[in-house]
Amino acid sequence: MLDFTMNDGRSIPAVGYGVFLMTPADVEAHLPEAFAAGYRHIDTANAYFNEKAVGRAVRASGIPREELFITTKLFPQSYPLEQCRADIDATLRRLDMDYVDLLLLHQPYGEYTQAWKAMEEAVEAGKVRSIGLSNFPQHKLQEILDIATIVPAVVQVEMHPYWNQHEMKQFLADKGVVFEAWYPLGHGDATLLAEPVFARLAEKYGKTPAQIILRWHLQEGNVIFPKTLNPAHMAENIDLFDFELTDAEMAEIGDLPQKPYYVIPEEAPDFTKTVNDYDAMQD
Repeated sequence: MLDFTMNDGRSIPAVGYGVFLMTPADVEAHLPEAFAAGYRHIDTANAYFNEKAVGRAVRASGIPREELFITTKLFPQSYPLEQCRADIDATLRRLDMDYVDLLLLHQPYGEYTQAWKAMEEAVEAGKVRSIGLSNFPQHKLQEILDIATIVPAVVQVEMHPYWNQHEMKQFLADKGVVFEAWYPLGHGDATLLAEPVFARLAEKYGKTPAQIILRWHLQEGNVIFPKTLNPAHMAENIDLFDFELTDAEMAEIGDLPQKPYYVIPEEAPDFTKTVNDYDAMQD
């Protein structure tokens, strides 16, 4: 497994297993398969409503906690300072863990500067190892940088060959931030997977187009969470370390036309405003 080094000196596995849209039953059925395939980085969130199941699967795995990298995220209703302090403790209780390796602010709405201060306190208290942001545009990310004592270690955003985030990377070039890609295969877009460059490189290297895209991510320095419930695909998505794309091939992929699938709204969508009982909804 490849690891990247974050700006706080800690290591983060470059290939992770995300549990977005997985029910607790899905998590307990498929996370053991991911562990068996070799995944050690698990990405969940309060708003996925499956943290308790992740905790149960981790305990049942028998894998020592220090060999795992666990990420979770806080939703905007947790951002006011006192609420954030309480909700960090609540997420640790749901996971049944003494700490998480990475805690992210999930959406760029509400009192996120207060939440950042609470997360910095959690780092100092040993409850959280590293902290970062998810889905923040540049101007809101700058607001965090302006008040931060701890610079974000990770930024998690939409990222794939049709939206390579090179502009955002340039914006943060002097911060040592690690980028994480959600939907690294472009939301499963058949048009992306059918791009001639990926078919040609797949034939050259004896890989699938998806594996070529995932290898591109790794060479771009991106942490990836390819989503699947299929054990064969889990194994395929982690089988990325026996070949390397050339500089010319990386540049060719980098020249693909750019357009995101999802534009982050400036104002909070309705789904971010619902106050949910995270404990009651995930047993």
